[in-house]
Amino acid sequence: MSDETPWATGLTVAAFVAAVIATAVVVLSIGLMRVHPLLAAGLNLVAVGGLAPTVWGWRKVPVWRWFVLGAGVGVAGAWVALLVIAASGV
Repeated sequence: MSDETPWATGLTVAAFVAAVIATAVVVLSIGLMRVHPLLAAGLNLVAVGGLAPTVWGWRKVPVWRWFVLGAGVGVAGAWVALLVIAASGV
């Protein structure tokens, strides 16, 4: 049995998870920004704050660590995209 890290597969999974999560966060946040910008920001912070402890615990599990990486990158990327969208006034 090999203890090598499956980088190609893992990074592919992480990229897919990041894309799905980033898309979901951006789409849902844009909808909430149309209602009220503080609602979008508040719900993003509550969701991430509530899920972070659970997801953080998964980072040492061999398969789930790739989902954790993808989730972190996806949320961070979505927040950057939302800041750009908010700054552009769209």
